[in-house]
Amino acid sequence: MTLRRAVEATRCGVPRYTRELMASIQTADPTGHGERARDPVEIQSRLAAFAHDLEVIDALPIGHATVLMHIGGRIILTDPVFSSRIGVRMLGKTFGLGRIRPPAIEIEHLPRIDAVLLSHAHFDHLDRPSLERLAAGPARGAAVITATGTRRLIPGGFAQVVELGWNRVARIGGGSGGEPLCVTALRPMHWGARTIADRHRGFNAYVLESGARRVFFAGDTALTDHFERIGPADLSIFGIGAYDPWEHAHATPEQVWSMYTGMAGGRPAGALLPMHHSTFVLGREPLDEPLQRLLRAARSHAGRVVGHMPGDRVRLAPTTDHAI
Repeated sequence: MTLRRAVEATRCGVPRYTRELMASIQTADPTGHGERARDPVEIQSRLAAFAHDLEVIDALPIGHATVLMHIGGRIILTDPVFSSRIGVRMLGKTFGLGRIRPPAIEIEHLPRIDAVLLSHAHFDHLDRPSLERLAAGPARGAAVITATGTRRLIPGGFAQVVELGWNRVARIGGGSGGEPLCVTALRPMHWGARTIADRHRGFNAYVLESGARRVFFAGDTALTDHFERIGPADLSIFGIGAYDPWEHAHATPEQVWSMYTGMAGGRPAGALLPMHHSTFVLGREPLDEPLQRLLRAARSHAGRVVGHMPGDRVRLAPTTDHAI
């Protein structure tokens, strides 16, 4: 099985990565910022009233695994990648994959960030140029919560960097500022190495809780039953792309639907926001296939799938259709 996966991965990756490496060498964009996002007026309209209501969960997928969200009065940013290219950075250039869709919002238009969640050290989730820009801008003074063995990858400028092992909890805020935001790290079915030589690095999924509101961010994961014990969430964020030929590391859309419903005992509860699609070409499935397959898997419950594409605004008022 391992040999077959290695052969399939080589067949899938070598031609694409060779093309992308040549594009990296030839590109005239040394900063990796690439094409700018949409008109600022449109951006501001999407952020209007964002985070004004403590009982409302706001979420805005920005691209790939980057999601801007509000829960319990705090603004969270997950796996921020705003660069036009991801990969190894040398001599002021990034050598790796180029993005096919610009971020829905650029860094300079973001609101003040309270915390940055990093699921693992893969280049498409932990992008140092993006983190450096955030630390110098809207996330200056923010907390960073990341997986074990990844602290030294985080640039300076943040208030604190917390490495969180599985089943450990970090708290953001609280005291006179109200209830804290509790962040619990869970184990997904993935791995955390950034290069061949650093297999010691951790990899996390996260549960975010503030009062009665709950958000689940899966990071990267293959099919697993590890999430069934945490119960349902108001909003569950799962990756749905890069499963061909990487199903051992990235769940198929049908498997994502199974994990999402499994959190509530086999039934849909709360909303499901799909990520990890339509931004970087990591697998060989057609770009529009992951979302189409997810909606087919959801069948009559397709209305629970929200934030289909980067830039789609999601607002979730308090509901009574699930127990926390």
